[in-house]
Amino acid sequence: MSVVIVGGGLGALRTAESLVTAGYTGEVVVVSDERYLPYNRPPLSKEALKGVIDAEALEFRRRSSVDSVTWILGDGAESVSFADQNLTLKSGRVLTFDGLAIATGIRPRRLGVEGPISGRHALRTIDDAKSLRYALDDSRSLLVVGAGFIGCEVAATARMLGLAVKVVAIDEEPMIRPLGPELGTELRRRHEAKGVQFHLGLGIDAFLGDESATGVRLSDGSEHYADLIVEAIGSRPNTEWLDGNGLDLSDGVLADASMRIVGATFPAVAVGDIAKYPHELFDAIPRRIEHWNLPTETGRRAGKTLAALLSGQEPATEPINFIPTFWSDQYEYNIQSFGMPGIADHQRLSFGDWNRELVVEYIRGDDLVGVVGIDSVPELLPYRNRLMKRA
Repeated sequence: MSVVIVGGGLGALRTAESLVTAGYTGEVVVVSDERYLPYNRPPLSKEALKGVIDAEALEFRRRSSVDSVTWILGDGAESVSFADQNLTLKSGRVLTFDGLAIATGIRPRRLGVEGPISGRHALRTIDDAKSLRYALDDSRSLLVVGAGFIGCEVAATARMLGLAVKVVAIDEEPMIRPLGPELGTELRRRHEAKGVQFHLGLGIDAFLGDESATGVRLSDGSEHYADLIVEAIGSRPNTEWLDGNGLDLSDGVLADASMRIVGATFPAVAVGDIAKYPHELFDAIPRRIEHWNLPTETGRRAGKTLAALLSGQEPATEPINFIPTFWSDQYEYNIQSFGMPGIADHQRLSFGDWNRELVVEYIRGDDLVGVVGIDSVPELLPYRNRLMKRA
């Protein structure tokens, strides 16, 4: 009996661990586009860009329970047949399986506007970070396209390294989608106090330059140039290799609360950033959530589900009750969140002042659905407990 886990990140690792811990004794094969074992991604936009990027230092510790796992690195999925239960790798190698875990995650979204492709850095992998790190050494100015968390973290890191930084984005405020306008405005103020220039509420009409991008032209006709350009405008789920199998691939892979893929006729699960599932703690609408702790939580559940299905049993059907969590370090500020602030319809400052330490509650109707704090971990923890009690 064989299980193939497609994707080599944290979700894949936690699925393998959970699968074995739940009693599965067959073969486990993990295949990945990347040539590295599972590693920690958040430092790539922060600490790793300030110094030497050491792939081994970023690796997650692997439990002895997965010592027998076979890792096929640098050879990702090309296509899969659910009917034949086989996976074709980019090298042409074909693997058959009894169970499948989909953990191929996301990739940076790129703008489809005119202009050169070369010279536009993105940040998702160790190799991306290495390329960007070398470019930072030879640059005096940086232009960030996009004002989400990755873009703002890179902007903060570059300012700490002494580069002049501009951020251009179609959004009205930085990080507005998850955090709302009030907190977005305050974080823009803090970035501006560090010297970052923002040009917001404007689309990008074109990248400028001959063979390599050296700037952008915005929708108001203004042009902005820099030695280095980073494109950070969100992500896309890596689902193309799954085409033709009758799955719901609209913004990820649709799964139920056990992480079992909807529409699969054999044991198959989806894990981490690529999985779209109902989070009953908030509502029954299936969503894809890219928070730091969810590859671990969904991987643990998916491994148990696969083990049950492969032994001829039905998986546990308890509703999802883990709390989405993320954090971001920008300059000396630590931003931390519990829940799903992005689905709130209003928010209120519940602790501190807008220009100091603070906690913001995110509310939908009468229900607390999320909380975000800046430099206020002790004040945040009671909110996490409130959400856990609701679970």
